[in-house]
Parts: sequence; structure tokens; C-alpha cells
Amino acid sequence: MIAKIIHKVLLLSIISLAVHGQDAKLGPLGFVRLINAVTIGTGKLDVLIDGKSIRADGYQPGNVTGGIALKPGSHQVVFHREGIKKGETEVQVEQNDTTILIPFAEEIPGNEVKPTVWKIRILRLKQHTSENERTASFVSVSREPEIKIEMRQADGNWQPLLVKRLAVERTEIQQARGYMSVRCGERELSAISVGSSGNFVSVLFEDENGLLCSKTFLDYKFLSAD
Repeated sequence: MIAKIIHKVLLLSIISLAVHGQDAKLGPLGFVRLINAVTIGTGKLDVLIDGKSIRADGYQPGNVTGGIALKPGSHQVVFHREGIKKGETEVQVEQNDTTILIPFAEEIPGNEVKPTVWKIRILRLKQHTSENERTASFVSVSREPEIKIEMRQADGNWQPLLVKRLAVERTEIQQARGYMSVRCGERELSAISVGSSGNFVSVLFEDENGLLCSKTFLDYKFLSAD
């Protein structure tokens, strides 16, 4: 009974995040979710949807939002942080579906006329129904073209995975619950806390000191780069 009440409260909280003050009476909704991997620049990351900021305090690197409810249709999303060129994209929101956006910084080489600059780029992930009960999806927006990570499975062995830049590497999770360690070389990354069925997403990116880090969250569907 308590679990059902908590589920209902969480669902209402997600719907209440509707942009422009929309409420559920307006009809069907779709969702956009954000993972901030922008670590170049200063201050907050400001996010505007259809010209309106969605959070006055902005977002810090590594912040993950819940579902931001929007009416189905086309929406313009803009990311801005001081010291780096803004990034923008158009999202086609579908009813009862979630689009995940990962803004990150990319260096644009200069030439004799233009200096080198940093610009916000956006990786877009789409959901797909998954037949597996528990999976892990590693997504890289690192500057490295390929990263070798290792995930410790239930039998204690370290399973190697090669994660290509701007791509999704998916693998099955062999244990029903508990913590799964993840590492890259000697560097520990965000562990996966397995406690329910779903797709555990780990986003790989460089922190503000240029060191590889990750942010892991639970999604309920398989993701692919759009």
C-alpha cells in the first residue's frame, strides 16, 4: 500500500514539472529529461524551453532532472553557460514518451581567422522497449574516441566494455540487487545500485578538472543515440 502511495506521489511530481505552468487538464503529455555534462565555462547551466527558463537556479555539472512534462509536438531547447557558446536543438515530444538530452562541451578548433572556442553540443537519446529485466547502458560524451570500462558482475569477475564516443554500449546485469562497481583503469566510477528491473544508464564525461567521471540513473526503457 505504501509503495503504491509513493508511486502516485512521484508521478504527480513529474507531471507538476510541466513547462509554462501547463497542467494535466490540457491533455496528453510527453517528457524531456536532462543530464548536465557541461563542465567548461562558469556559473550555472541555464536551460530554456520555448524561450522560458525552466529553473531559476540553473544546473550544476552532473545534475539529472526528472521528466519535464510538455505537450506533444515540437519544442525548442536552448542550453547556456557563461564562457561557452550556447547549444540548441528541436525536440519532437511524443505522448507518454521521454527524450533524454545530454548537453556537453566540445572544443571547436580555430584557424588563422577564428580562435579556438568551446561550444555546447547535445546528445539525444530515445527510449525503446527492453525485453531484459535488468540492463546497463553506458553513454559517452567524453572527449576520448573510445573508453574501456569494467563492470564487476555477480560472480566477482570484471566484465570489460568498450564505449565509443556519442554512442550507447548496452550489457545485461546478472544480479538481482546490490552494488556493482564500475572502473576505468584505476579510477572508480559511479557504482550501479541494482534494486529493481530497468535500464541503469551511466553517462561518461570529464569533470571540471578534466578527469573522467560518470553519473548513473535508472530509466525503465532501453536507450539508443538518436
